[in-house]
Amino acid sequence: MMLDDTDRLLINRLQDDLPLSSHPFAEVGKELGLSEADVISRIEAMKDSGAITRFGPFFDVAAMGGAFCLCAIAVPAGQFEHVMTEVNEFPEVAHNYERDHTLNMWFVLATETPEGIAETAERIEEKTGLQVLCFPKLQEFFIGFRVKA
Repeated sequence: MMLDDTDRLLINRLQDDLPLSSHPFAEVGKELGLSEADVISRIEAMKDSGAITRFGPFFDVAAMGGAFCLCAIAVPAGQFEHVMTEVNEFPEVAHNYERDHTLNMWFVLATETPEGIAETAERIEEKTGLQVLCFPKLQEFFIGFRVKA
């Protein structure tokens, strides 16, 4: 899908914030000269085409008492699918992906408390028999992204 100027304006506008109202897409649409239905269908089309991968809020998990942590495992050849299935059974695993590296499985843990990271990593180690390496966030960066219209 090729983004048109309106898609680009919409992407930029949606990154700022959404109005706190019962019809936020109608309000955004009004700002951009679109209907509520147009805003929603454009977001869906951009997701369906892969132009955007997700649309949703980012929460400050630490401010809410929880934690995120990037984790990795060196999974032996031939065991990746099995270990991936075991790891993905944990509800704390936000997403899991394979990399061409000694540490070939990378996933994010999302827990309700900071202590939950170590507890979940330990449970994954017990289930898989493999060491989980945890890479906690040291500093947070907010990077603005804008597309040219």
